[in-house]
Amino acid sequence: MRKTVAVVGAGSWATALAVQLAKNGHDIKMWARSDSAVDEINNHRENKKYLPGVVIPNNIKCSTDLEEVSTATETVLYGVPSHAFRKVLKDTLPYISTNSTVINVAKGIEQDTLKRMAEVFTEEASSKNEERFVTLSGPSHAEEVGKDIPTALVAASRDVKRAEYVQGLFMSDSVRVYTNPDVVGVELGGALKNIIALGTGIADGLEFGDNTKAALMTRGLAEMTRLGKAMGALPLTFAGLAGVGDLIVTCTSMHSRNRRAGILIGQGKSREEAVESVRMVVEGIRTTKAAKKLAAIHEVEMPITEQTYNVLFEGYSSRDAVMNLMGRDSKPEIEEVATANWLF
Repeated sequence: MRKTVAVVGAGSWATALAVQLAKNGHDIKMWARSDSAVDEINNHRENKKYLPGVVIPNNIKCSTDLEEVSTATETVLYGVPSHAFRKVLKDTLPYISTNSTVINVAKGIEQDTLKRMAEVFTEEASSKNEERFVTLSGPSHAEEVGKDIPTALVAASRDVKRAEYVQGLFMSDSVRVYTNPDVVGVELGGALKNIIALGTGIADGLEFGDNTKAALMTRGLAEMTRLGKAMGALPLTFAGLAGVGDLIVTCTSMHSRNRRAGILIGQGKSREEAVESVRMVVEGIRTTKAAKKLAAIHEVEMPITEQTYNVLFEGYSSRDAVMNLMGRDSKPEIEEVATANWLF
């Protein structure tokens, strides 16, 4: 059934998702900050800055007017960076029906409050049916989704019907969507994997090998799961698309902003120089700060996050950070296994 969907944001991921929805036959009202972006999308049918080479279908109409875009829509998808989500949400909530499905695709944690995006929505929406919030996550580069390269995603919501609705919106020959009720786990998986991607990028910049990357990814997944469990997530979620799936793609691909920034830092660039070179938001930098605080609050050990923080904010050299990880006290790989009473 044809739907009207508002897409708030015009970055690479928001654009790729808008294109996918349009190809599925839906009418898209898209919001961009600048008149130049609106002109390019509406009149040249391309977003050259963020998603070059992808044709924008004619059933996508772009505007700088948030009220125009948000009003009279059944579904609103927020594709803005996590640090901008609260403000843009506040600006649009007056125009959104209390029954509209709200989808968020940003992968981050609010730095000052340490809240997940679902928590930000609940706080701002107050009594306006917070159950309608859906997180869309998983291993997905905009560059590939825009070209119809097969991709699997996960839609997470406390309301299974909302998750299934979003599943139906996006399902196509090139996009497969699964549902998951664990919003906490899906949001944390999408956010925390960016820290590990920074770390694996740093290792690549130091010209370490596949062994190092595999170790960082595997142990990174372990600390992501530890924090997630402490915050109420289901551990199995981290074995799925929003956990290990997103971790693999973000740590191994040059499409990954976080990995690219990490490579530059490993090669000796400063944090600021790396971000400037990538020229897009590197979510993992803010997330590293937030995760370090959350780890302290929940008394969870996150050594890779800690050493990544030290490189980003404390002036540690990348090589020293890796050596600090390698020099930690010996321990069993899986403590639950090591401490169990096994009967043979």
